[in-house]
Amino acid sequence: MTAGPVVDYQVTDRVATIALDRPEHGNAMTLRLCSELVDAIDRAEADDEVATVVLTGRGRNFCVGADLDEGFHHGDREPSPEHAAFVERFGAADGVPRDAGGVVTLRMASMLKPIVVAVNGAAVGGGASMILPADVRVVGESTRVGFVYARRGMLIESAASWFLPRLVGTARATEWVVTGRLLSADEVVAGGLAGRVMADAEVLDTAYAIASEIAERASTVGVSLSKQLLWSMWAAPSPWDAHLLESRGVYELPGLGDVGEGVAAFLEKRDPAFPLRVPRDYPAYGPRWPGVSRP
Repeated sequence: MTAGPVVDYQVTDRVATIALDRPEHGNAMTLRLCSELVDAIDRAEADDEVATVVLTGRGRNFCVGADLDEGFHHGDREPSPEHAAFVERFGAADGVPRDAGGVVTLRMASMLKPIVVAVNGAAVGGGASMILPADVRVVGESTRVGFVYARRGMLIESAASWFLPRLVGTARATEWVVTGRLLSADEVVAGGLAGRVMADAEVLDTAYAIASEIAERASTVGVSLSKQLLWSMWAAPSPWDAHLLESRGVYELPGLGDVGEGVAAFLEKRDPAFPLRVPRDYPAYGPRWPGVSRP
C-alpha cells in the first residue's frame, strides 16, 4: 500500500489543483483514491478563496480505470476492511454497496465550482467515466478514452449511463460503450466531449489558462449558479423550471455586489474585483444538483 496520499491537493491564485498521484499504476482507481478524491473536492468547495479546480493525473496517463489488484466486493465474498470502511462512509443504494466510481462522479457533479480536467494519456473505464461530469475537458494528441467495461465482463458504471448519452447523444454513446474500443482525441472532440485537440505538452497549461480566466474574470457566485442550473435543468420537465430560478437570480443578485462591480469594471475598462465568494455567498435558492443523497 502507498504510504503517502494518492491524491495531491494544492492551491495557487484561486485555482485548486487536484492530481491523481499513483503514476506508477497509471493512476488506477482504488477505494482509497476515490475517497481521497472526494475529500479534495470537499476541500476545494469549502474554501472561499478557491474559484476553480484543475483535475489531472500525474505521469503518462490520466487514469487507467479500476485497480484490478484490489478486487471487487460482491455478494459471494466477505468484504475487505477497505470495502467495509468505504461502505460505512458512503453508504449503500438499494441494499448494495455504492459503486466507488459513482461516488466520485456524483460528487463532481454536485461541486459548486467548475472543474477543468486535463486528460493526459489514457482515460479508460472508470477514468473515462470520471471526465464526464467535469465542466471543461482538455485533450491532447495522445489522449485515448475508452468505455471498456464490456471487454472486462462488466457493465457501464460511475453513473456514465446517465452522463454519457446526455453529452454525446444516445446513438454515439451506445456505440462507444458496446464496442468498448479506445477513442482517439479527434473522435472525442468530434463527439463533443472536448473543444479541440491540443499538443500533449499544452494540455495542462491550457487547463490552467481556462481555470485562471474563470477565477480572474468571472463572478464566482454567477459561475456557480450558472453551472448548477446547466446541470440541474437537464432533468427539469419544462423550461418554466429554469425560468423561475433564473428570474429569482435576476431579481436578487444585483443587490449583492458582484453585478455592480461587473458593470463598473466594464464601463471603466478594467478587470473586475468581485467581492462575493462561494460557498459563503451562494444563495439559498441556488440548486444543489444532484444532491448528496438519493432523492
